[in-house]
Amino acid sequence: MDGGGGAGGAEGELTAQETALYDRQIRVWGVDAQKRLSKAHVLVCGMNGTTIEFCKNIVLAGVGSLSLMDDNVVTEEDLNANFLIPPDESIYGGRSRAQVCCESLIDFNPMVRVFVEKGDPSLIDGEFLDKFDIVVLSRASLKTKKKPGGATEQQELTYSSLQEAISVPWNSLPKKTAKLYFAMRVLEDYELSEGRSPGETTLSDIDAVLARRKDMCDKMSLNESRIPTTLVERLLAAGKKEHPPVCAILGGILGQEVIKSISCKGDPVKNFFYFDVADGKGVIEDIPPPPPAK
Repeated sequence: MDGGGGAGGAEGELTAQETALYDRQIRVWGVDAQKRLSKAHVLVCGMNGTTIEFCKNIVLAGVGSLSLMDDNVVTEEDLNANFLIPPDESIYGGRSRAQVCCESLIDFNPMVRVFVEKGDPSLIDGEFLDKFDIVVLSRASLKTKKKPGGATEQQELTYSSLQEAISVPWNSLPKKTAKLYFAMRVLEDYELSEGRSPGETTLSDIDAVLARRKDMCDKMSLNESRIPTTLVERLLAAGKKEHPPVCAILGGILGQEVIKSISCKGDPVKNFFYFDVADGKGVIEDIPPPPPAK
């Protein structure tokens, strides 16, 4: 594990330097919340436009440590939305996204420890995940996102797991449920069956994706009109494209949610968030656990 930066005083206490540096946010969420944040260990798998915005936000907020996992070698295309990569090929050439981003993040806040973890997110196990309080996955397959691991703690509020949420029959969901939810489920199911990574499906696959839409709608007793063809086409056309303004919005919300979870200040979003760039609106969908079997 490579990395650098870091500071800290007595166990559980903020140093005078930390108190001075984080004075403004301590006034917002209090000393106890800042202590929790300064002891938290976060893992981010996949360095793209949204996650680098998130990393910037929690590093500036004073998270205890941040570990980055992305062995993909930096390409010129990464420069479009990743401001952590210097536009100088002599610096990023032949190096992984995690390595280059790590060096930039240390400069944002030398008091935060930033590390590089090498490996494939789809192969990590529960023992490895136990080292972290929060794990953020980006552009991971549905199979990887559903993978069990880490410790489970009982909470007073009930949040359905990802597996439970995506197992809910569509015809039992409210009519106002966002069309994006259904469209993304179709696309993820198609990618999973074809063994593709998120964003690899293109407009050339539209007929196969629409056939998958029909099969899933028939199985779920949902009218196909709830998943407009134009919406599916728009998602396929977007592919892996990243728009920095949208990344900033999503990274800001992701950072806010992680800080709320760590600091125990405020309830986390429950439980899906979508941002539609076409109308500039963010949508929260509360997908409950499936009803008990009769």
